[in-house]
Amino acid sequence: MADIARLTELIEPEAAALGFALVRVAMITSEAGDGGMALQIMAEDPATGQLVIDQCAALSRRVSDVIDTAEEAGEVLIEGAYHLEVSSPGIDRPLTRSKDFTDWAGHEARIVMVKTHDGQRVSKGILHGIADGMVHITDAKAGDVHLPLEQIHSARLVLTDALIAATRPLDTSGADELIEDKEKADD
Repeated sequence: MADIARLTELIEPEAAALGFALVRVAMITSEAGDGGMALQIMAEDPATGQLVIDQCAALSRRVSDVIDTAEEAGEVLIEGAYHLEVSSPGIDRPLTRSKDFTDWAGHEARIVMVKTHDGQRVSKGILHGIADGMVHITDAKAGDVHLPLEQIHSARLVLTDALIAATRPLDTSGADELIEDKEKADD
């Protein structure tokens, strides 16, 4: 389907060149509702924890160019049709890197394991961080649980009032221009 490891190898330097940290590269079912596939790239500006539209567009152009170049050289990175989605990870962000489990300690998370671990596959509770490859979470049902990072299928923050309060506000620069442009269009 898609060589995610190779795509990540190609995309990460492009994100870094723009000053962004790559959060996730994944093939997903398109949100367009057409049943197609999407190459989803989530990245963040370390200074803000987000990407604004211009930053997404810049990364999208660079990724498109590097994928086109690799495919022209004969690499098959993605089989079949797809479209590219570049975004910020959002408030209820996926936790994909070791540092995410440290950075977001103290917040509620939902972790799904590849297979059952200590009697359960899903843990939801307060995240305490990571040490020696083990993610520590206080699960609402199971209590303190230590989960091996390499066996985590997916993990994400849970949207709570505490998370909203701790998250930096979105960058609204340019919003007044958009409103102004709309007003001109209505004239």
